[in-house]
Amino acid sequence: QVQLVESGGGLVQPGGSLRLSCAASGSIFSINDMGWSRQAPGKQRELVAAIFSGGSTTYADSAKGRFTISRDNAKNTVYLQMNSLKPEDTAVYYCNVRLKRSSWGPLTDYWGQGTQVTVSS
Repeated sequence: QVQLVESGGGLVQPGGSLRLSCAASGSIFSINDMGWSRQAPGKQRELVAAIFSGGSTTYADSAKGRFTISRDNAKNTVYLQMNSLKPEDTAVYYCNVRLKRSSWGPLTDYWGQGTQVTVSS
């Protein structure tokens, strides 16, 4: 069993900041990639940012310069620092983790339950 627990969402005014956290626990051998996606009402889920096992990162164009993804490997946790938030950032944010549950097992994707971020005055 693997669990992903997200926290840090909420209501913030335009221009404000939020920090999302996602902690993975359970039967984990190793974690490769970690990331955040979001889904706004009526839209498809889109990748916001990802951080790979070597530490490199990638961002959606809409997140570049405003969002920062990081990870704490000792805590199996991924963070998303979001600054200069805009109303169009309003969405449910999901973390995902690609991991192995054993040395011989496959890489498998797991998703968090989602946390609501609302940017509004």
